[in-house]
Formats: sequence, C-alpha cells, structure tokens
Amino acid sequence: MNKPVTLSLGQVVRILRGKGADQHAVIVSIEDSKYVKIADGHSIKFDQAKKKNILHLMPQSFISSEVVNSLQESGRVTNGKLRFAVSRFLSENPNADQKGE
Repeated sequence: MNKPVTLSLGQVVRILRGKGADQHAVIVSIEDSKYVKIADGHSIKFDQAKKKNILHLMPQSFISSEVVNSLQESGRVTNGKLRFAVSRFLSENPNADQKGE
C-alpha cells in the first residue's frame, strides 16, 4: 500500500516526471492533498511556480528555514533564496544529483 507522503513548505524535492525531471526545487505552496507548487528560483521562478502532482516528486529531508520564514512573514520568497536553498541542499548532499536510488 502507498504510505501517505508528508510535505511541508520550504522542503526540497526532486522532480521525477515532466520537463524538469531529475532537478531539485522547493515547495512554495501546498494546494491540496494531491498538488503542490514548486519553484527553484532559476528555471521556475516564484511568480510562475509550477503546480505538480505529489506523486511526481521525491521529497528530501532538507527543509530551508529561510524559505519557510520568508513565506510566513510576507507570503513571498525571493528567487535568490530559492536558488540558495537548492544549492545548499546539493552541497550538503553530494550524491543527491545522481539518478536512481
């Protein structure tokens, strides 16, 4: 059986399906139990956040406190903070950008 996936704002995810497959992004909005909006600050800007099915994402254990704080304070986050969050995740997890499990 499928176990429920817990996702939260500011969490880094790996995109499994679609044009941006095998890239990392940050959750900037939770739409409902099936969809979230993601952005990476580079190819997917915050203003045009992409709506993704959670089944097409692999959640990572990293949650960016800077992104969470910014979203809670103003409801927005800068693209620079999103780029920083993704790059910090990749620098702390050097094997994260490899394909497969």
